[in-house]
Amino acid sequence: MAERTLRGARLGGQSFEDERGIEFAGRQQVGYRCPQGHEFEITMSDEADIPAQWECPRCGQEALNVAGNPVEEKVEKPARTHWDMLLERRSETELEEILKERLDLLRDGEIGPAHLHRPRRASRKPA
Repeated sequence: MAERTLRGARLGGQSFEDERGIEFAGRQQVGYRCPQGHEFEITMSDEADIPAQWECPRCGQEALNVAGNPVEEKVEKPARTHWDMLLERRSETELEEILKERLDLLRDGEIGPAHLHRPRRASRKPA
């Protein structure tokens, strides 16, 4: 019975629709040339924004648009460091005061890892 179920149909689908009455989207061919001289074309929609650069399929380098569209320079913000973010919240004088307080606490053995604490002098009372 299993043999009859596949009879008359192909595995992997086959469409019986024809292309009459179908209007395809507008397309355009965009040419690119890489620094090694490789030239290739990419098919894109008429409505697409054409990029100035495209990766060359042969060598992987950045190929430029043959039409000469200028490459847009991206404006990059400088990286904010931890110090920059800290200065947004506190002034340098406040930071110096906090550092002095924390160093005093560390030296007195009130904060920090136990193995770094200095042994305290025990005051001996006469018995």
